[in-house]
Formats: sequence, C-alpha cells, structure tokens
Amino acid sequence: MRISDLVMEWERSGGGHLTAREYNIRLPLRDAAKIAALAAMYPLRNETEIISELLTAALEELERAMPYIQGSKIIARDELDDPIFEDVGPTPRFHALYKQYSETLEPIGKSHCD
Repeated sequence: MRISDLVMEWERSGGGHLTAREYNIRLPLRDAAKIAALAAMYPLRNETEIISELLTAALEELERAMPYIQGSKIIARDELDDPIFEDVGPTPRFHALYKQYSETLEPIGKSHCD
C-alpha cells in the first residue's frame, strides 16, 4: 500500500495479522501532533492504528525504493531470450531476513504450549 492510499484505506475497515510482540516508541513532538491530528480527522482509527498503517506503507515504499544492482550470474531469460541477471543489491538480503523473521515472530493468539 502506498502512503497516498492510506486516506482511502482509513475510510474502510482494514487489518491484518498482528504479531504478539509490542513496540514502544517515543515520537518527536511534531510527529506526535501530526498523529493526533490524523486521529482527530479519522475517528474510526486510533493513534496506534494510524502509526501502524503509516509504518506499513513506509516499509512497502522503502522496499520498492531499494536499488537493483545487477550481478554477473544469469538467473533466467526473458521472452526475447535476453539474460536476466541476479540482483546483488540489498533486496535479496532483505527478503531472506524478512522470511527468517516472519517464521520466528509469533502472531497474536498463538500459545507457547501448542
């Protein structure tokens, strides 16, 4: 989701799977005031939901902005039989770490005794 799509999303109900892990942060005053203003403008969303959705949108945008750095290894060929080279930039490492942490973070509602 793009940050520009958040306002439309805030008009609808939304949600996803949440982790059991909580994050406590202190915001700069100007950012806290902006979050409070958004919560006042969109009363169906509380401040925590707004922060979470903004963070999700920013992370997706950051991922899209990661540079592709062409490696030397050919991993495939396109429809014109031109080579497609591996990405040796930060994206593959990010995806590998994301997968690793996705498997270890526990969602809400999952018990340690399962």
